[in-house]
Amino acid sequence: MIALELTNVKDFMNTLLKSDTFDHFLLQEAVITGAASYVIDGHITTGFYSEEEMEEQGLTGLSMLPFSQLRGICFDLIKGKKAPASFRFVFLLSPDNLAKTLISLQSSYTPNDLSGVFINIKYQNQLLTLTTGVSYRIFSTDKTLDHAWDQLVLRFLDQRDIRYEELG
Repeated sequence: MIALELTNVKDFMNTLLKSDTFDHFLLQEAVITGAASYVIDGHITTGFYSEEEMEEQGLTGLSMLPFSQLRGICFDLIKGKKAPASFRFVFLLSPDNLAKTLISLQSSYTPNDLSGVFINIKYQNQLLTLTTGVSYRIFSTDKTLDHAWDQLVLRFLDQRDIRYEELG
């Protein structure tokens, strides 16, 4: 796990909410606190979409919605003259991207070994942070996947000119 301070809040918020940079991640949860608190549970409500709609929207096999489908709602809750008091976004890799990532890393883990591979973004007390995480379904002392995921996230940020400083 790494912990980073995202140093340019305004630029990052534009990247997060006005571009497709994070659209391919699934949104597990968003909590936005302003005049009121809003909690967005990204889990797909069973029975809301027909099988045909799931197929048409590329949601088959997913338990959570891609951020692309919720980004506009999040933007509407955050935009305005006053910054929110706080917010938190919990993103994770889709099953397809998880499988591709494990293959590219030549990992001995399988998607069934993992509950999720996460990016957490939090804004509180005027500090914007990003942390990474890997949640395992099995017991393992091997942390090579954690370290590889950290490096992939750093490369992802660097390639998109998202400025950060590592937190101790």
